[in-house]
Amino acid sequence: MTESLKTSSPDWAAFVRTWWTYQRERFPVIAHGILIASFSFCAVSLSRQLRGQEGWPQWPQLIVAFGTCFTFFLQLRIADEFKDFDEDARYRPYRPVQRGLVTLHQLGVLFAAGAILQLGLALCLSLKLVILLAITWAYLAAMSKEFFVGTWLRKKPLLYMVSHMVIMPLVDLYATSTDWRTAGGRPPRGLIFFLLASYFNGLAIEIGRKIRSPDDEEKGVGTYSRIWGMDTAVVSWWCVMAVTVGFAYQATSGLGTIAWAVVAVLAAAYAGAILVGMSFLRRPKPGRGKWIERYSGLWTITLYLSLGLLPHLRG
Repeated sequence: MTESLKTSSPDWAAFVRTWWTYQRERFPVIAHGILIASFSFCAVSLSRQLRGQEGWPQWPQLIVAFGTCFTFFLQLRIADEFKDFDEDARYRPYRPVQRGLVTLHQLGVLFAAGAILQLGLALCLSLKLVILLAITWAYLAAMSKEFFVGTWLRKKPLLYMVSHMVIMPLVDLYATSTDWRTAGGRPPRGLIFFLLASYFNGLAIEIGRKIRSPDDEEKGVGTYSRIWGMDTAVVSWWCVMAVTVGFAYQATSGLGTIAWAVVAVLAAAYAGAILVGMSFLRRPKPGRGKWIERYSGLWTITLYLSLGLLPHLRG
């Protein structure tokens, strides 16, 4: 009887090992969590400052913003697993789904559980959040289907990137709405520039993670270093970061000298990006493309923390 119960009971150790391996390979929880925490904190904090409110954001708004944003980015990863399944099976059979570590059905259940969690968080804070949540869901669903023109869109990598990246300001808009929407108001002045900064920062992350050394290029992987060439890819990375700085300044221009403090911090970070990019172009040795990807993450944390923290130094 005891042996029968042992046999029929779930193997929790194997379950934990499976999902720990999946997150390590496809969605590192700690690394992504730090980025998303800075992203969601900035959204709530800056929205509050732009509304002219003193003090730090309230914990309920921060918890809902972080939980929802984290789940959105997880759903984006899961959507990619469905969207790219055939291509990954052909060119990247080593990935978790393709080698049978997890199944698409399991990921689909996780995706649905995430949506339920997002809805629950929204309802706990305010019913007013549901409309913006639904809009973001709708765009994510259309994006997951490649807007129903996938074959055509994949032949145009620039259009593919800029159309998919709209999800970034939508997620950011939802995160900010945990502040201004629950306060019963409208989006504060300057918020549009913050959303544009988020959009171009998303482009910087996307370009940065797809710049590789020639020896690191994989068959069937459309990196920008392969499509555009390494020089153009790195220069494009620099350009979208520069545009991000401009919109970050505009977003905080109503907060007095804080705008220039934000620019100063980002200018220092931008100088680092120039050095990293130039080092890569001079010696594109295997593995050096990861430097750009990692610096994109550091740049993102710097951007969002400067926008979220520096406005509190006013006065």
